[in-house]
Amino acid sequence: MTLSYVHGPSAIPLLGETIGQCLNRSATTFCDREALVSRHQRLRYTYGQLRAEVHRAARGLLSLGVKRGDRVGIWSPNCAEWAITQYAAAKVGAILVNINPAYRLRELDYALQQSGVSVLVMARKFRSTDYVEMLVALAPELTSTRTPFLISTRLSALHTVVYFGPDPNPGGLAWVELLARGDSTPSSSLSEREGELQFDDPANIQFTSGTTGSPKGATLSHHNILNNGFFVGEALHYTDRDRVCVPVPFYHCFGCVMGNLGALTHGSAVIIPAESFDAEATLTALQEERCTSLYGVPTMFIAQLEHPAFASYTVESLRTGIMAGAPCPIEVMRHLIDRMHIPEITICYGMTETSPVSFQSAVDDPLERRVSTVGRVHPHLECKIIDAGTGEVVARGVAGELCTRGYSVMLGYWNNPDATREAIDAARWMRTGDLAVMHDDGYVGIVGRLKDMIIRGGENIYPREIEEFLYTHPKISDVQVIGVPDPKYGEEVCAWIRLRQGQTATENEIRQYCRGQIATYKIPRYVRFTDEFPATVTGKIQKFRMREISIAELGLAPRRPAPARS
Repeated sequence: MTLSYVHGPSAIPLLGETIGQCLNRSATTFCDREALVSRHQRLRYTYGQLRAEVHRAARGLLSLGVKRGDRVGIWSPNCAEWAITQYAAAKVGAILVNINPAYRLRELDYALQQSGVSVLVMARKFRSTDYVEMLVALAPELTSTRTPFLISTRLSALHTVVYFGPDPNPGGLAWVELLARGDSTPSSSLSEREGELQFDDPANIQFTSGTTGSPKGATLSHHNILNNGFFVGEALHYTDRDRVCVPVPFYHCFGCVMGNLGALTHGSAVIIPAESFDAEATLTALQEERCTSLYGVPTMFIAQLEHPAFASYTVESLRTGIMAGAPCPIEVMRHLIDRMHIPEITICYGMTETSPVSFQSAVDDPLERRVSTVGRVHPHLECKIIDAGTGEVVARGVAGELCTRGYSVMLGYWNNPDATREAIDAARWMRTGDLAVMHDDGYVGIVGRLKDMIIRGGENIYPREIEEFLYTHPKISDVQVIGVPDPKYGEEVCAWIRLRQGQTATENEIRQYCRGQIATYKIPRYVRFTDEFPATVTGKIQKFRMREISIAELGLAPRRPAPARS
């Protein structure tokens, strides 16, 4: 019996440097190559210019008294200043705290207090949300502060707010003022600070989605995220000629690690199409910037393919890219290769706590491999699949919980040792909570979340299998399958379906399509047609919200555990 264990041998060594040292190296090697393009801001930076701007911001942070290990928060949609702040914080040894642009008051309050943010760099608004108004609600002292140094009763750690743009009010600094402070701070002070830093120092706190309880701050080191970005770029064969279109949010690993650091480590350019995902802006960026790589979750790719003007865009410059965050339907993959001309599109799998990528398909993997699996384990990492109950490694071909070990595993959850111990065992294995199957050749397929698996009348049902089948229906554009409570079987199958534009269908039509094709117990008892799915800012589908909505709409009682037998 072959056990479900693999490791990623590699002749390419890990990078033993900080993020700041990597920026210095890339700026020296690729000084005049374009590094960052923010189209909605009409800003362009070569690597030499980017390093110079980062140094100004970094010295500005030093002028504010930022020490090694201090937390610097960033609360903004995608923009050039986001990336500059990311690198500037790394340069001074601060820990960047990524704050979700979609956060509301309670979530913002929690993130700032839990991580102890001392300097907050922020946009003034995003879409219809007034960020300044929200922050003042938590720290009303801002309205009476006449210096950039705040004393807040509620946010006791926060002493400075930096606003993007030219306006320093209320009670903070404008971005241009931060840079001006940097201009008057000696370069030697930054060089001295950089010389103190180690690549194992924490560099980033990213909050998990918080689907159960309060979000946890995954704490990631320079070594974690710089190497993960590097090996993602290696898998995509990045060079200084590549131009990476990043419509996914920077606050998430997909944007700031796989995007920014994946490009930085190879001298590639990052192209920001807009402050948040917009299908038309992305297509325009692909065409006008001659992008060679494109990132996105499946819903983003679908939105571009279904855009009414898609055929008018020239996107033949594309070569590769990443689809991640959700299972990729095979029909979508075919369209990406045939219509978007991305022959080397890859699939990535991972989690924030593993920096994030643990598995990635190869650019030349057969199409079926790229959609039925998440590829093979990344270099320098280990993976095993265990029985979630016993902890024993299962045989290949048997479903179990996926565990990851290696350089990518987070340092821990910020100020939460109990949660850290639950997630990472004594041997440094990170338990992902994902159900997976390892094939004989080492490829791994994700069959669902432990908590998403449907148990109907004693039968284990993996939603991914039903979703893949329903994607073959010619009228269906997208589908998500969940389990809902049932008094007889424990759980029943519920399918949320988004139809293609102009199409109509009935519940019975969908069920009839399934009969004779999949086992009867897998046929959805409930079918809900929808225009959109509850999702995070990154586009990751929130099945727990779908479950809550369906239970309320169908009048179903939450599943209760069976009474214990005497």
